Amino acid sequence: MAAPTWPYGSWPSPLDAALAAAHDGRPEYVGTVGPEVWWTEPRPAEGGRRTLVRRRPAGDGAETAELPPPWNVRSRFTEYGGLPWTGAERAAGGPLIVFVHFADQRLYAYEPDAPGSPGPRPLSPLSTTGRGPRWVDPVLRGAEVWCILEEFTGPAPTDVRRVLAAVPLDGSAADDRAAVRELTDDRHRFITGPRLSPDGRHAAWLVWDHPRMPWDGTDLMLAEVTGDGLLTGARSVFGGPEESVAQVEWASDGSLLAVSDRGGWWNPYRVDPATGWAVNLCLREEEFGGALWKPGLRWMAPLAEGTVAVLHGQGSSVLGILDPESGDLVDAAGPWTDWQPALAASGTRVYGVAASPRSAYEVVELDTATGHARVVGAQGADPVDPAFYPEPQSRTFLGPDDRQIHAHVYPPHHPGCRAAADELPPYVVWAHGGPTDHVPPVLDLHIAYFTTRGIGVVEVNYGGSTGYGRAYRERLREQWGVVDVEDCAAVARALADEGTADPARLAVRGGSAGGWTAAASLAATDLYACAAIIYPVLDLVGFAEETHDLESRYIDGLAGPPQTLAVVSRERSPAANADRITAPFVLLQGLDDAVCPPAQAERLTAAMRGRPVPHAYLAFEGEGHGFRRADTMVRALEAELSLYAQVFGIERNDVPRLRLRLERER
Repeated sequence: MAAPTWPYGSWPSPLDAALAAAHDGRPEYVGTVGPEVWWTEPRPAEGGRRTLVRRRPAGDGAETAELPPPWNVRSRFTEYGGLPWTGAERAAGGPLIVFVHFADQRLYAYEPDAPGSPGPRPLSPLSTTGRGPRWVDPVLRGAEVWCILEEFTGPAPTDVRRVLAAVPLDGSAADDRAAVRELTDDRHRFITGPRLSPDGRHAAWLVWDHPRMPWDGTDLMLAEVTGDGLLTGARSVFGGPEESVAQVEWASDGSLLAVSDRGGWWNPYRVDPATGWAVNLCLREEEFGGALWKPGLRWMAPLAEGTVAVLHGQGSSVLGILDPESGDLVDAAGPWTDWQPALAASGTRVYGVAASPRSAYEVVELDTATGHARVVGAQGADPVDPAFYPEPQSRTFLGPDDRQIHAHVYPPHHPGCRAAADELPPYVVWAHGGPTDHVPPVLDLHIAYFTTRGIGVVEVNYGGSTGYGRAYRERLREQWGVVDVEDCAAVARALADEGTADPARLAVRGGSAGGWTAAASLAATDLYACAAIIYPVLDLVGFAEETHDLESRYIDGLAGPPQTLAVVSRERSPAANADRITAPFVLLQGLDDAVCPPAQAERLTAAMRGRPVPHAYLAFEGEGHGFRRADTMVRALEAELSLYAQVFGIERNDVPRLRLRLERER
């Protein structure tokens, strides 16, 4: 029997916004504690907190959330956070866990198996200002935990210092800041946490300074660890202002490993600590690393027998085992098509976070002795029949000057519905955040929310994206608001020209940097019928002055030096060109966003006041940069769908009607 005919966009879907929100987020920061595997996991229904999950050894295999509400294992370091926990097996038995609690940003020690354990106890001092200190990327060393300390020294977001510091495990620093030992000075603006050599005699870490971002240039620092736990003789041994070192690790034999893009691609190297001489261990035009947005990201994990687990590929990353002596690389078998930089290793086993177009991100174990890979954590039951999942098509399009543009096309898909043969579907162009980032073709229920209703989605890895070499991401240098806008438009036009998408029903959406691209696209072209603009950058000058320290000089590379920024901002900023915006849009903003503050959104709404352009502004209390609460995600998804339905002429009665007017809604 033929499937019933429904207009595109009106298909009934089993995937509502609440279901999509309930499964939002993914496991992160995998690590091993003795024979156990631990990781952080989101809880959208519990205020968006992240809990710490523990999987006991194979004989038991139980998976338990160790910290109940309100514990929230998440750092606010540079506002984006980073590795928030570490752990070790105590000699007396049972694990010792040290973690950062989001609410107060203090370090806590937790011994879940200790008899009569009172729960987590504070290790670091309580902030008296509410702005730090903040901690990230911890590593246990004897009676201390070493990690990065971030302290604000004044009222501005850029009044900040960062150092490596040691906090005693006895809790003495909880009431006495003087008990914290600073291991480095603050001559470098940014610093990642230490990696201690197997013999404990050396420490390595990464640093960089404004106006560079970590994908522009970083230095690998090396120092000796003295007998009393001090660092001496710190020096740069690898990297530099034009070379991005994304990760440093020690191999089990004491050799120093690093991931660098000195050859145009992030590849693995062995570095001689004495001379800085480096040998490429696997010369390929593939990425073995990525953008170091957060401390603690791991694309490689050395194994005890001398091989190295690595993530590599173009666009998406797969897991492989590298023999550093021969350069041989053997990929792990399995259905997973993308792995996140969250590798950990213990013995012959490698752990990571992986997904595919048919499965969301889950914790996967690879036994290198047998080659067998299996899911060991965060395996969720399919919220709907997998027959409803979209099938991505990874494609390459041509943009201006015949430059290649990578994208993933998700056609409308529903096993029980079809549209009339002469109807073309509406499509939404998704511009990812970053913009120095990329999106892989994996299961995303927010995409399925639209494709199951008959609305196509295309995710564009526009010029500037990671995953395709340094030259590809350098395309966006001083061209933000130009190359990203042109590339998204080129993909949208190609889909319309080939008869895949309805040219009259194209939309664009994005969050953060993608929100900039979406809004800039409305001001630069009449290609799109509407847009969803989510916690965006809308004013370049304002962003440079108001954002957090990490990105306060990001604009230098994206739009040009400070002396020309005002001119570029007038030319490209959506807030400065609101008179060119004629298409409806919805603007979604978290009121606690320190990266793209609400002032950005408010400038655009003020500029639109009195203009005959239907739009809505929805602001969310308690949300920062990236929505984490289930109720927020539900309202945001339903508002976005209602916008498309109204603009595309689609009848839907399963979501509240978004009021497109000038007043701000709350």
